[in-house]
Order: sequence, then C-alpha cells, then structure tokens
Amino acid sequence: MNSRLCPRQAGFTLLELLVVVVIIGVLVAYVAPRYFQQIGKSERTAALGQIDALRKAIDAYWLDTGHFPPSRQGLDALVDRPDGVPKWNGPYLQGKVPPDPWGNAYVYRVPGSAGDYDLYSLGKDGRPGGEADDADLGIGAAQ
Repeated sequence: MNSRLCPRQAGFTLLELLVVVVIIGVLVAYVAPRYFQQIGKSERTAALGQIDALRKAIDAYWLDTGHFPPSRQGLDALVDRPDGVPKWNGPYLQGKVPPDPWGNAYVYRVPGSAGDYDLYSLGKDGRPGGEADDADLGIGAAQ
C-alpha cells in the first residue's frame, strides 16, 4: 500500500475554509454586541453602587457636622479633615474618593438642583447629557 496521500485527501479545500470563516464571522457578529452590552451594564451598575456609598458617606458627614461638605472642598472632605470643621469624625470613606468606572471624577455640588446636593457621574463620554452608556446617572443628574 502506498503511504502517500492522494491529492484529494491532502487538506482542506478553499471552499471548506471559506465556509468555516463565514461561520466564525456570523458567530462573532452575534455574540460580540451582546458581550459589550453586558460590559456597559456592569459599569453603570458599578457607578450606581459607588454613588450610593458616596451618598451614605455624605450623609454621615452631615450627621456629624450639621452641614454637607461644601462644593469647594468637594468629596475630598469625606477623607481629609477640612479646616474649621471641629465635629468632623471621619474619614467617612476608606482610601481616596474613587473615580467613576470610566475614570472620571464624580460631579458634586451644594446646594443641588434636585435637593440638598447633586452627586452624579457624567457617564462614559464624560460630558453632560447623552444616551445609553453616555447618559448621566445619579442624584441631580441632568435627564
């Protein structure tokens, strides 16, 4: 028996390779958008969790001092004792004030447009407004 393979058994045909490439392309086109959509949801969920933790720290600051951290001191007043605040009993956060999941600083203003203070993330694009992942989210966020 001849140990050499016939030319027809030597490998894949160009047509077979094209079919495999098309199948892989269809799978990627179907799965990739769903995967990236889940990443966007997780970033928004993380931002809302951080906003909730920051809100609790701000409220604890208010209970101790009788006022909210002023806008000029910002959220850093939750970590470092501000000058002229004798009843400060912090730090109210462990470590530094975190950036939002997209690496931007949270917006904090006193007084707020929706209450005592505004606290929100500008979303993925880091600009006011937007839709989907670029939308602002939090307390007093522009809708």
